[in-house]
Amino acid sequence: MSRIGKKPVTVPNGVTANIDNGVLSVKGPKGTLTLSLSDQVTYSVEDGSIAVQPVGQSKQARSHWGMQRTLVSNLVEGVTNGFTKILDIKGVGYRANSQGKTLKLQLGYSHDVDIAVPEGIEIKTPDNTTVEISGIDKQKVGQIAAEIRRWRKPEPYKGKGIAYRGEYIFRKEGKKK
Repeated sequence: MSRIGKKPVTVPNGVTANIDNGVLSVKGPKGTLTLSLSDQVTYSVEDGSIAVQPVGQSKQARSHWGMQRTLVSNLVEGVTNGFTKILDIKGVGYRANSQGKTLKLQLGYSHDVDIAVPEGIEIKTPDNTTVEISGIDKQKVGQIAAEIRRWRKPEPYKGKGIAYRGEYIFRKEGKKK
């Protein structure tokens, strides 16, 4: 039994959910998101909640159950509050600057790194060493954050690089005398 899958996803006021032709669409104040439905799971939109149940007791159906419930929950959360990831940049001369639909990164390379901002994602740079990525789709927000971080992962000696806010970087000690 899936502990997560058993709980129905509550739909807050101002959010509507519809199932049509194998697609769940959730519309809220921040926008609309859709999810292709799995054949292993049945979905039902009832008074103020979305319930997810496995089709049978097969291992595959039970494994899809919790995951599909989490995806539905992410849709509802995204259209109501949205998702945000914050990246911190550490290092001498490392900085970021958001210019319209482009993020410019100076990361110690011989050239600046330009990253195009995808549709539906908003990137802000409150200061030179902080990048705030926000949007309604959790997967897109996490993907663009991972692509930005990939350019300079934090190194274990001084911690220089791009790290998620709150991420612990395991530091090595260095030589002993």
